[in-house]
Amino acid sequence: MAATRLLAQMTVADFEAGVRWYTKLFGGSVDARPMEGLAEWHLAPAFGVQVWADAERAGRSTMVIDESDLDGLADRLRRAGIDHAGIQNATTSRVLVVTDPDGNSIVFTGR
Repeated sequence: MAATRLLAQMTVADFEAGVRWYTKLFGGSVDARPMEGLAEWHLAPAFGVQVWADAERAGRSTMVIDESDLDGLADRLRRAGIDHAGIQNATTSRVLVVTDPDGNSIVFTGR
């Protein structure tokens, strides 16, 4: 196998509400809408996130993203209206856990 790109997929029940929420989370607009019910944010050349409308599977997704400025991200998310419990210490790093309106978990890690 020679993988060249990774797209994490988060499933949501209400597509447009999910797009609005993830737009706040990522601090930028959608990069692509390859098909109906699918939106993509391209966060790096070979990494991105998809939001996919699937009411039956909504809320069962988790992704982990390394973040170079965890403190800055925590502040930006609060200002954007995305609540979280703050940064927690883990064994070898710190984590910031955010939950979308459907219950999907986004775990940001950093030092």
